[in-house]
Amino acid sequence: MGKKNSRNTKGKIISAAWKLFYEQGYDATTIEEIVETSGTSKGSFYHYFSGKDALLGTLSDLFDNKYQELMPLLEGEPDSFEKLMFLNQELFRMIDNSISMDLLARLYSSQLITSGQKHLLDHTRVYYKLLRQITAEGQQKGDLRADVSVNEFVKAYALCERALIYDWCICNGEYSLCQYAKQMMPLFLAGFRTNKTVQ
Repeated sequence: MGKKNSRNTKGKIISAAWKLFYEQGYDATTIEEIVETSGTSKGSFYHYFSGKDALLGTLSDLFDNKYQELMPLLEGEPDSFEKLMFLNQELFRMIDNSISMDLLARLYSSQLITSGQKHLLDHTRVYYKLLRQITAEGQQKGDLRADVSVNEFVKAYALCERALIYDWCICNGEYSLCQYAKQMMPLFLAGFRTNKTVQ
């Protein structure tokens, strides 16, 4: 039980921080405001984070929390490819509506130069586990080609998402990431579908 509560506390702090970063900017957001908005304590904050800068690497946690929220909604969708497109749309809608493009760009650039942990490439994340699960199911059901390994498909999917986010950042978010991805993701990944699913 303690582990779940600690995860909830950390999650509340991360969610509150990114909400405030989006609404009032990173520089204008104080640790006191994050603590107040999250309904936690300063002690809890410093238990998980050395300071405000440490929160910049938590965007992948925020994304994983979103994936966990979406998992029950996948039950009714029989086609694995469509499940993946749904996940992409929901994540990108969240980015469009609540993630500061400035901070997203900062995170991406930090991942390029860091010699430490690359959060976006951490294959133990919920993101990668869920993608592998859906892909494996899709291959078993015949929705996705089985002559490409699960890991290769997941790598291609993640690469497409990162490319779309990167382009959106360098274009200063001048278009809807969600809407553009709705057109492009199925085109980029169409070659992984079986003939059965594209007829």
